[in-house]
Amino acid sequence: MDPLRSYLGRLLLEDVTPVVMVLTTPLAEAACRKSGLSFVDMLSPFSLFKKIDVPVRTASDQPYRLQQFKIRMVYASDVRKQDCEVADARIKLVVSEANEKALPDLLSDPPQLKDVLNKPEAELCPLWIKKFNRELIRTLSFSDHETFDHPVACLLVVSSKDKEPISKFADLFNANQLPPLLNEGIMDPQILKHYLVLHEQQDGPQEIAVNILAEMRTTLGLNDCKLLSINSSTQADGSDADNSWSTYKAHGLHNHEGTCFLNMDDLNEIKDFMQDFASNHIIPYMEQKIRVLNQQVATTRKGFRNQIKNLWWRKRDDVPEAANGPMYTFTSIESQIRVLSDYAFMLRDYELALSNYRLLSTDYKLDKAWKRFAGVQEMSGLCYFMLDQSRKDAEYCMENAFTTYLRIGSSGQRNATRCGLWWAEMLKTRGQHREASTVYFRISNEEPSLHSAVLLEQAACCYLLSSPRMLRKYGFHLILAGNSYYLSDQKQHAVRAYRNALFVYKQNPWSYINNHVHFNVGRWYGVLGIFDVAIKHLLEVIACSHQSLTTQSMFLNDFFHFVQSTGEKFDVYKLQLPVFNMSSLRVVNEDHRTYASNADVDVNESIWQELEEELIPSSSVVRTNWLDTQPKSSPFRNNKACVCVAGEAVKLNVELKNPLQISVNVSGISLLCQLSTNLNASETGALTTAAEEDIASTKPSISTFESDGNNFTVSKLDIVLGGGETKRIQLEVTPKVIGILKLVGIRWTLSDSVVGYQYFEVATQKKNKKGKRGARRSLNTNLIVIKGLPKLTGYIECLPTKAFTGDLQLLTLNLRNQSEHAVKNIKMKISHPRFVIPGDSSDLDLEFPQCLRKHVQSDSNTVSEGTKENVKGSLFAFPQGIKIQGGTTFSWPIWFHAATPGNFSLYLSLYYEMESTTDIPYRTLRMHYNVEVLPSLDVSFAISMCSSRLQEYIVRMDVINKTPSDSFALNQLSCVGTKWAVSTLPSRDSISFVETIPANQAVSCFFKIKDLSTSSCIEAADGSCGSDIVLSPGVSTDVFDVSRTPITDFHYQERHQQGKLAKVPRGLLDFILISKAVAVNSSKSEQLLSHHTCHCSALSQNPVWWLMEGPRTITHDFSKSCCEANIQLVIHNSSKHNTTVRVVTSDCMAEKSQTAPSHESASGQGGWHDVSLENDIKAIASTKGTHSQKQSSESISPFVWCSLSSAQVDLKPDSSAKIPLKVCIFAPGTYNFSTYELHWKVHSSESGHVDENVTSGGGQGYPFYVNVLQGA
Repeated sequence: MDPLRSYLGRLLLEDVTPVVMVLTTPLAEAACRKSGLSFVDMLSPFSLFKKIDVPVRTASDQPYRLQQFKIRMVYASDVRKQDCEVADARIKLVVSEANEKALPDLLSDPPQLKDVLNKPEAELCPLWIKKFNRELIRTLSFSDHETFDHPVACLLVVSSKDKEPISKFADLFNANQLPPLLNEGIMDPQILKHYLVLHEQQDGPQEIAVNILAEMRTTLGLNDCKLLSINSSTQADGSDADNSWSTYKAHGLHNHEGTCFLNMDDLNEIKDFMQDFASNHIIPYMEQKIRVLNQQVATTRKGFRNQIKNLWWRKRDDVPEAANGPMYTFTSIESQIRVLSDYAFMLRDYELALSNYRLLSTDYKLDKAWKRFAGVQEMSGLCYFMLDQSRKDAEYCMENAFTTYLRIGSSGQRNATRCGLWWAEMLKTRGQHREASTVYFRISNEEPSLHSAVLLEQAACCYLLSSPRMLRKYGFHLILAGNSYYLSDQKQHAVRAYRNALFVYKQNPWSYINNHVHFNVGRWYGVLGIFDVAIKHLLEVIACSHQSLTTQSMFLNDFFHFVQSTGEKFDVYKLQLPVFNMSSLRVVNEDHRTYASNADVDVNESIWQELEEELIPSSSVVRTNWLDTQPKSSPFRNNKACVCVAGEAVKLNVELKNPLQISVNVSGISLLCQLSTNLNASETGALTTAAEEDIASTKPSISTFESDGNNFTVSKLDIVLGGGETKRIQLEVTPKVIGILKLVGIRWTLSDSVVGYQYFEVATQKKNKKGKRGARRSLNTNLIVIKGLPKLTGYIECLPTKAFTGDLQLLTLNLRNQSEHAVKNIKMKISHPRFVIPGDSSDLDLEFPQCLRKHVQSDSNTVSEGTKENVKGSLFAFPQGIKIQGGTTFSWPIWFHAATPGNFSLYLSLYYEMESTTDIPYRTLRMHYNVEVLPSLDVSFAISMCSSRLQEYIVRMDVINKTPSDSFALNQLSCVGTKWAVSTLPSRDSISFVETIPANQAVSCFFKIKDLSTSSCIEAADGSCGSDIVLSPGVSTDVFDVSRTPITDFHYQERHQQGKLAKVPRGLLDFILISKAVAVNSSKSEQLLSHHTCHCSALSQNPVWWLMEGPRTITHDFSKSCCEANIQLVIHNSSKHNTTVRVVTSDCMAEKSQTAPSHESASGQGGWHDVSLENDIKAIASTKGTHSQKQSSESISPFVWCSLSSAQVDLKPDSSAKIPLKVCIFAPGTYNFSTYELHWKVHSSESGHVDENVTSGGGQGYPFYVNVLQGA
């Protein structure tokens, strides 16, 4: 771009121009005031010559022509340094005027990104900012270190009515009236003088003025005197004045008073005067001055000799460093060079100006006159720019000048600002917007807040114009500008800057700065009284969860303050406080499925469907729901709608959260609904599709959905949400008539000031290819309202949420019919019959747990052996004749047993049918309970066969109390069934030491069980032994009957469950341990626990049992002969197959692991042994782990077997045989006749397969001690 056509070029052509000092008499000034203008104002519009076309020749012989020229007319009183406060006030006035004009634009919508990017460069920055820049530059006019503001000429003006006008000219140029800069020797007083006589045509004929002019030319010079006639018009009504001024308004000539006596002839005469004054006086004078000064500089400073001389002279003495350096008068060579340079610059001879600026910069640098040095560097940079040469040198000069001004201090700050403005415009002309923005930012740091705000806004615009566009920096600098505007009390400008940055921070993760922008824009709009826009912006920040508590309180307080200032409630769509989690929405509508509580609704539908598979009729299972039974023409066939019942509430569960750290009051939370009573099928479809799209797109006013009390009622909820609290609420709408109900949205009131509402955005079903199911809508808000139906509500009374393992309780199921019609055919399905089983109707009147004792229950509750496997299961049908009438409550007993520790969910579903004809023939009531079962007693059993008795076992019961603080009392141990009898060991009849098991303690108890089914069992015949044993002393009558319901029902549930987990074949027997919790508070009711252990078996289950029978004490006279003892071995086949058993006796058995003591093992070595007590003591005291040494006596045994050494017998299933044996004893003593072995083999049969583990085996004889005494 041509520098002369750029904005900076035009700015330099208009502002860096010759100054004409004007001196007027009072009468001359008064003549101009009649037209509402001062003399300078009257001439200023004609001081710009766009087509002057004047030839100019400066230092070179080659002339050039000036096409555009301007002179500045300035009163002599204004030729002085401006006061900083006055200058800043004038600048502030420029900003304030623009501030008032910005208010109408603030009522429009904020600009969007697309609109801003499409704006031309000239429109991005407001026009008044250019005026601000020029006023900021003009504050440095008439400085002492620059000469382009020094007057080039002086125009002296007198009126034709002045007395002695010649003497008036002398008085005007008196030293007392001249500017201080001329009197102080800084400016050259020998300047061009031009004399003007001002004549008013209304004051009389022009001959008087012509005579004065002739006298002036005689005295003052022929070419320096002029006559100017004004106020020729006789009309002053303003109408002709407007016509007269219309041509010159573009030049800035405005008559503010509305009256004017200047006609077109006067204006043309003024124009001709200014044209002559500029072309024939100002420009020639400057040309002559340049040639003279250039000759002086060439004589004194140019050439190698003059340069060396100047350098040597300046280094004679050390020059003290100062901001302005030494004092330079207008006669000094430095001042003359500066005048030469500035005159050449103003006459467009930039090469001459640049050469002298460079020459002068060396002198100022050596003199350490830094301010003057910075000034010539600044002008050198402008010369480079106007010559369009060496951009690098131009930027170097501007950077050098800028930093030098800043280094000076406060006296150079404003000069640095002017340098920065010119530098930035230079960079913008060359397209270096990014670098220009950096310059603006640098100079903004040196100016007060108001000036800094305007400069920062210009920096932001440069970032937007840079390539690539830097939007984030654009927004950030606008925020800085807006903040500075606010500090300078320019609120409209602050709002404008912030609004222009909104699109940068819209929909981005910079939450803090986004909140800052919206909050300040809203607050400033509120200060300006534009409350609706203020509230709109504050709505964006009231839900800022990331801010501190203090900031959140400030946001919320200002928001409510402006809302209250309006005096009315606001309806806000999608109010962010509180936050409604729309993804948590769930509509609960009851058709044939009803729920006992709100928690039951959250259960997965597949769980209920699996539970109800056997409960509901098979015809209903085939169809999806009852809608499939409707005719095709019925409006109920609309598959996009659900079904609800008139008079029954439709519930909507939704989660809302308070994102703030402070509590908020939310009142009047309710649903927005529509109900159409027209059931036309076509209109139904229109409601479910078109209406949804209309509401989602148009977002109608909340008044459209006011509650219709005749068709439906809605509930209203008031809550207080604490800081950061999340609540799940339930809203209800109850339709009263049949039709189509649509859930539209939610409304609420925040702190009784702002009404918020939000519509449901329902995702419509997508179309898919044939054969593929589309995605179903996440929230169905369309419901078909049908006629009222009977409905049951129910609950299990006192069902515990926490219980100990084994806890047994009698509960009550309460059902209430809320309608007027009866229901029948009631059935119930239970998901966990291991925990809950229904009782009998007679159980309602029983007292628990006394009803479970044997002497209380009747025989009718006994469960026979044949029906045990068919005990109550998960499906229970109430007696056929039971009906629940309308308005009545029905109760039924329920038994609860905490089977195993853990967290369990119990599901119950009740099916019932309507007695009257309705749209839906049946309904279900779904109930769901969560139970936490805590560990209590861990019971385990170890069973081993008894070696001394057939069909008897020794049982060890280990009980561990796994609770941390509770104790339990053992009450009863029972063997399930009538086959087994349990008793204590013969050595102890009481086990009172295990009466109570404290927390974290364990105990072991030993018992004996007998098989009562054998014919040899004596206890079975006399009934002295039973299947129950009381473990607590003194309460032998407190025996619970485990063969009756509900214990036996729960036991067979446990037997079935534990049988699935059993690692051994199901067999031997089951145990039930009944205990009681030791209550800390005696007033607490008795708590009964039953522990079921099933499928217990012996540690070693051999198919063959054997037992030695014979006398235990024998008296014999060994002096006569040896003793013969007759004994027999009883063998029993306990398997279900034929078994062959072989018995082998031996006088000396090899050592094997035995359960006998060490001295018994030693006796098996053969030979004579002393079995007296003394020898026992010696054997016990023998060395560790060693056997007794062999005796050196005879090697024969103390006894020998007299019968056959081997015998074999075949046994049928469950049969016994006795094998007679005879032993010959040679000496008195105590003998162990266990030196025999059994070997068996089980034969398979057609009845069943033989387990591979028990097909064959063997075992050593059990110890059998006989005392042989010496007879008399």
